[in-house]
Amino acid sequence: MAIEQNTQYVFLVDDEPIQNEMLKDYLSEKFEYKIKTYDTGEGAVKDLNLNPSIVVLDYHLNAHLPNAQNGVEVLKSIKSINPNTKVIMLSGQDKIEVAVESIKNGAYDYVIKGETAFNRMENIINNIDELSNIRAANKTYRNIITGLVIGLIAIILLSLFMVTRLR
Repeated sequence: MAIEQNTQYVFLVDDEPIQNEMLKDYLSEKFEYKIKTYDTGEGAVKDLNLNPSIVVLDYHLNAHLPNAQNGVEVLKSIKSINPNTKVIMLSGQDKIEVAVESIKNGAYDYVIKGETAFNRMENIINNIDELSNIRAANKTYRNIITGLVIGLIAIILLSLFMVTRLR
């Protein structure tokens, strides 16, 4: 399967198909990402070659399939394969320990499922996009400054060479 060059993916990983579809519909209205859904973390990890920008990952992925990896195990796999992928943990667990564990293992943010979860998700993705745009602009500015410095050094060296030749 050929990957389109500029396609940016968001993976939604939740063992509740209704949750996945509702979030997919919501995010599809708000963003231009190509959204893929998975009911297991293992499925999402197999597709990491698509280099998703963002993965929304349910914490309790092994609720229906006891042998499936849980969200933190999948998070660790994602971060070991694609450390730059932003992973947002989405969970019904309203426990600080769960959020801290997720963040310690590389999650970008932690969202508790509920009536404000989709709005929070939208805000987080907007922040990720904004941060990405700022980093790209900084890289461009660094390249421009590097080019100017090299050009200035070349002018100075050429000037010094010309002065010594005229003597």
